[in-house]
Amino acid sequence: MYKKVVVMGGGTGMSFLLRGLKDFPVDITAVITVSDNGRSTGRLREEFHTPAVGDIRKVVTNLSQTDEAIKDMMSYRFKTSSDLDGHAVGNLILTAMLDITGSLTDSIKHLSKLLDVRHKVLPISEDSDLTLMGKDINGHIVEGEEEITMWPKKIEKIYYKHEPKVLPQVLNEIKKADLIIFSMGSLYTSVLPNIICKEVKKVLNEAKAPIMYLSNIVTQPGETDGFTVGDHIKLINRYLDKRKVDVVIASNTKISETMAKKYETEEQKDPVLIDYDEIKKIGVELIEDDLMIIDEDNTLKHDSLKLSSVIFSYLMRK
Repeated sequence: MYKKVVVMGGGTGMSFLLRGLKDFPVDITAVITVSDNGRSTGRLREEFHTPAVGDIRKVVTNLSQTDEAIKDMMSYRFKTSSDLDGHAVGNLILTAMLDITGSLTDSIKHLSKLLDVRHKVLPISEDSDLTLMGKDINGHIVEGEEEITMWPKKIEKIYYKHEPKVLPQVLNEIKKADLIIFSMGSLYTSVLPNIICKEVKKVLNEAKAPIMYLSNIVTQPGETDGFTVGDHIKLINRYLDKRKVDVVIASNTKISETMAKKYETEEQKDPVLIDYDEIKKIGVELIEDDLMIIDEDNTLKHDSLKLSSVIFSYLMRK
């Protein structure tokens, strides 16, 4: 009987994690935030009044056991002067299925079957008007996930415009989980949008599974500038209720001065340092390892397979 892992997040970070974790003998349920309102997803939401499908498409594709050519097709974006410009094929397929079935959950099931996905993917909610809100340090209110990401001032707080109705299947999966993972990725637009739901907080309080956070490698401009691993944990804990993060996995790979300078000047990002004393003070178990690689496009990434191996080893000793 495989142990059950619930992974919560969205975007590229979570997709990259699942690319490695799917090859381990675990039963994965990926819970995806659906408040994105940018690019292809945002345009489809506006036209068809749907939840966001972009992150779901990324996750389903990365969990797929099908040919790489099919995965590439799902991610392909049209380059044209027509209304199709910028739309990802997978986003259009999911929107079409949603139009046919009337249910995002059912649409994901059909796409998962088509792409040979052996794990479960669930949206946090089926609400079509899910809107993420932010308040910056000056008290200015920012509406929309894309707008929060682009906002020049530091975001102090996020919340939903209207409290979402969380999918009952999500709550059931959290209750049954052997491990709950908050994925690496943008805290404000990928991780926290799942946690801030009242129903999720309530069920997390009752969950018996440990809560694990996978720390980011670099900071996010305007969101986590200057943050250490401990700072990331404290921010997550601030949004949680009684239950807090139990364990964190962080990379201790030394970043070269050249690469650190590249990220600082080109993207205004800094390495997320491990603050050992602070993590101990918070009362969180630290698992550290050499988990960072430089991808073919000269960007820093987690070693998906090695990270998944560390997660699996933790799970096996629990």
